[in-house]
Amino acid sequence: MKKNDCITLNIEDITNLGFGVGRHEGAVVFVASTVPGDVAEVKIIKEASSYYVGRVERFIKLSAIRAEGRCDSKKCHSCAYTGICYEEELKIKTGTVSSAFKKAGLSDIKILPTVGSPSLTAYRNKAQYPVCRDKDGNYTIGFYAPKSHKVCEAADCPIAPDVFAKILNTLRKFFKKHDFSTYDESSGKGLIRHIYLRRGEIGGEILLTLVITEDTLPFSDELCEIISKSFPEVVGILLNKNSKQTNVILGEKYTLLYGRDYIMDTLAGVKLKLTAPSFYQVNHGATELLYAKARELAALTKHDTLLDLYCGVGSIGLSMAADAHELFGIEIVDSAVECATYNATINGITNAKFYSGDATDSEKLLDIAEREESRKILPDVIVLDPPRGGCDEKLLTFISSLSPKRIVYISCNPATLARDVSILRNCGFDANEVTPFDLFPGTGHVESVVCLKRQIQQ
Repeated sequence: MKKNDCITLNIEDITNLGFGVGRHEGAVVFVASTVPGDVAEVKIIKEASSYYVGRVERFIKLSAIRAEGRCDSKKCHSCAYTGICYEEELKIKTGTVSSAFKKAGLSDIKILPTVGSPSLTAYRNKAQYPVCRDKDGNYTIGFYAPKSHKVCEAADCPIAPDVFAKILNTLRKFFKKHDFSTYDESSGKGLIRHIYLRRGEIGGEILLTLVITEDTLPFSDELCEIISKSFPEVVGILLNKNSKQTNVILGEKYTLLYGRDYIMDTLAGVKLKLTAPSFYQVNHGATELLYAKARELAALTKHDTLLDLYCGVGSIGLSMAADAHELFGIEIVDSAVECATYNATINGITNAKFYSGDATDSEKLLDIAEREESRKILPDVIVLDPPRGGCDEKLLTFISSLSPKRIVYISCNPATLARDVSILRNCGFDANEVTPFDLFPGTGHVESVVCLKRQIQQ
């Protein structure tokens, strides 16, 4: 094949970016807007060393697993699976986890069916929208197209609450009125970078953060008046300064323009204070199912010490605290540690303490806590919920040396989860099964939880 050739292609698979996959004369061809079961006439638009990219010219046969109406956007391509029925999406995500474990040599571990989300739309309680401006002065607010930094319009994304779209369009008018520039990655210039919205499911409180390249925003008093009058559920407006040429969204400096710098929510029966930089799962309903499973796997008793690593605002550990003798949490974001301590207090939880530290720094991991407690902390159960990169091998070796009875590992990346389970197995821990949870309907992401038990020495 070569560029501009037209071929008939049977679509056999789909990637986690939403590209259909077919094979022609042994060559792999990726085609947007196709799903497994489609047969299409495809024009080759790109040649690479190990694959081709095609474009649909016409469909010859449409797949039986196609679904209409999950998303009507023709501009945004951020979601992978909105073109197929949800039952098939769950099967694909189960297969994604299964494939990762097989590649890691863990075929003996059973992958259970993916637990579906209670909601398929308006489930995101957090969204970060890049902003760009075209030559005619129009603002695009949305998400990056797959494998690019081209911003696709998605202000009315159906997986976000309706109020987010209203706030974004109000901001769009405000930006246009004052002719604000937007950040250009190539030059490093421009004022507006991202709009960051976070909402509490219980009570509906919203925190609005504008990520900009300067210390101040012109006409900020006007902005606060417009937003506060139009959206009383917005309890705080912040600026976040990020002037670095980086793809990291948030900078370190926050400035409060209006209200307070946090919202309140309730998750798994625990009241929670949340700041802008704190980690918090984006799908409230599905997270409650996930945390219930994690609590079941932890199987804590009143004699057990629980260590919650990457604890964030304490949501996982605090949801289990009533089952344990004591809880210790470690988190690198200082404001999250402050929230976790506050959250324990407002929930009347007296057996929990949280410490600021880098969970990846195994040598110093428990130093601060042990100095304050004047004793060695030996956890019976450890909960891990790391970022997508998973855990450092040194950390896994260290926590294994603490000889906990169980390690409950929550992960948003099947590949790094499988890698880390393999490392923990070599350190003397066994796992029987993994339960995937769909916290991100429509997208290519899947969450999983697994319990690893310490092997009994003969």
